Amino acid sequence: MWDDAFPSFLIGLREGLEAGLIVSVLVATLVRAGARSRLPQVWTGVLAAISLALSFGAVLTFTAASLSATAQEAFGGALSVVAVGFVTAMVFWMRRSARTLSGEIREKITGALGMGAGMLIATSFLAVGREGLETALFLWTTARAAGESAGPLTGAGVGLVLAAGLCWGLYRRVLHINLTKFFTATGAVLIVIAAGVLGYGLRDLQEGGVLPGGTSYAVDLGGSIDAGSWYSTLVQGVFNLTPTMTWLQVVGYVGYLAVVLTLFLRGAAPRTAEPAAKAQRARPLAPGRRRPPWVVPVALVAGPAVLAGLAVTLGDSPPAAAQTVTVSETDCGKGFTAPKPGRQTFQMHNTGDKTSEVYLVAPATGAVYGEVEGLAPGTTRALVATVGGGTYAWRCVPSSGKAVTSRAVRVAGTGGASTAVVPVSAADLAAPLTSYKTYVERGLATLVTQTRRLGDDIAGGRLGAARTDWLTAHRTYASLGAAYGTFQDYDQKINGRPDGLPGGVHDKDFTGFHRIEYGLWHGQSAKELTAPARQLATDTAGLRKAFPTQDFDPGDLPLRAHEILENTFQFELTGDADQGSGTELATADANLTGTRELLTVLRPLLTSRAPHLLPTVDADIARLQKLLDSAHHGGRWTPVDRLDATARARLNGATGQLLEDLAPVPDLLEIRKSA
Repeated sequence: MWDDAFPSFLIGLREGLEAGLIVSVLVATLVRAGARSRLPQVWTGVLAAISLALSFGAVLTFTAASLSATAQEAFGGALSVVAVGFVTAMVFWMRRSARTLSGEIREKITGALGMGAGMLIATSFLAVGREGLETALFLWTTARAAGESAGPLTGAGVGLVLAAGLCWGLYRRVLHINLTKFFTATGAVLIVIAAGVLGYGLRDLQEGGVLPGGTSYAVDLGGSIDAGSWYSTLVQGVFNLTPTMTWLQVVGYVGYLAVVLTLFLRGAAPRTAEPAAKAQRARPLAPGRRRPPWVVPVALVAGPAVLAGLAVTLGDSPPAAAQTVTVSETDCGKGFTAPKPGRQTFQMHNTGDKTSEVYLVAPATGAVYGEVEGLAPGTTRALVATVGGGTYAWRCVPSSGKAVTSRAVRVAGTGGASTAVVPVSAADLAAPLTSYKTYVERGLATLVTQTRRLGDDIAGGRLGAARTDWLTAHRTYASLGAAYGTFQDYDQKINGRPDGLPGGVHDKDFTGFHRIEYGLWHGQSAKELTAPARQLATDTAGLRKAFPTQDFDPGDLPLRAHEILENTFQFELTGDADQGSGTELATADANLTGTRELLTVLRPLLTSRAPHLLPTVDADIARLQKLLDSAHHGGRWTPVDRLDATARARLNGATGQLLEDLAPVPDLLEIRKSA
């Protein structure tokens, strides 16, 4: 949990120490001025600022929860950028003000004492309120980035407690800290953390549709870095650096870090200390006029909480009114009553002994409005769905045993409900799977013939013909994209890349199409390529023989509808897969053929569940096909790196749009348990 807690710990320590120093100076000034009776006014302002910060955090949480998934991404991304702005301003301000903070606060207090209780309350409220709002916003942002609140809240709590202890020590003069050095060091670390928050926020804005480039990756180390390892978790939690980052994220991160950290460290260079102001003995000041003992403090402290409560109450379908619905292998949906139309949160609690899948369904059709997968015994998880007028029930499917369906309830009203998904079973995907396997078997038979011809060309020294036959065979293999996950070790042997191999392109384990591609386009002789070509032919023949007995999960078909072109976007359209032939767009064209074939076998299921999806996807495919065709001249393909900027942007844009429109397919055709 420390990886998620550290950024919040640092912000809690920094902001807590800033606010605590200000409060310490306020208290010390009043005590030395003989105005102890005015201390309650300081504490009133402090408590009002804390109340405002907590209320602000509550409103942020409610606002995000009441938005759609896309709007949540955009909202969270925008606030992440705002939080980075606040933190940046804070570290520069504190570095600049650390030397003269005490003198400035004493001047404000002297003026406030002469203007009555209201000004003293306002001074302490404004002094602490800024830090409180910054803390609430940054803490909310880091909790959202972490995906959980326990770590960030714990870190912030520890930081605030430590800050309070340091401020008490400074006030009692039992500690001596060089505040300038302290705020400079922690400021530099916070700038690095803020750069990660900025990158995370930009990614949210991309996923929310506010910024472009969501599928244009600059870094993709997902295949070589274990995202669940301790070091990966630590880096992601503290710095918000992920194995996969878009170009916009990388540019934002590096640009912010280069500019802001340079300015910060340049401004933190040692300078000649400013002459200290002449100390003035504070004369005792008369206590202020007597005020009602409780009206003003209660109003200031309770006001923000009341306003926050009104904001939540007047919002659409607040999640606070969640129903608790119990689940077990014998009784499903206990406690379910007809909710009001609108966005609803149901707390699903498993009281049984078995893990269950839980679905909110339309009883007549079985269409699913919401689901919780893998609800373990004794646990509670939230299910959020928008409920409209109609009939609803719960269906619980335990890990072993029969499905249980609750009694149906009728919701009155005409509000629009969440889009229901008619569930798909393994039996529904059986016919598409059979058709696709037949397609793959035909392709493998052709592939075996083509790789043998390629091997014969190389063995006979006909390297010009071998280049043509290599492209033909490689395109055949690339068109079988949906079966890659089924080919097991054969895929690495037949189409593996040199990435990650100790010897790179010269490694003994670098085999298959790309090994031959490298040799054919880098001047290697027929003698050097004969063995790799013979091995490729042997491996394709072995794959053809093994494929009928390999396990092809029906659930892989909907997944591959998106993944084939996602890999194309990351490897072929970036040129990363090229080993010298410059035929990346030919491979992309073959991948598009494989995607089209896959959608053909899935078309009946998709048409009945999302009738407007396929016409949109078909138009996207036609647009992308036209762009690929424009790069094909006779028997030659334009290499990606030779496309002009406009053509490359159009190609990336068309592929990105197709990927976005294909994204719902896996959810629409996900196999859901029914018994």
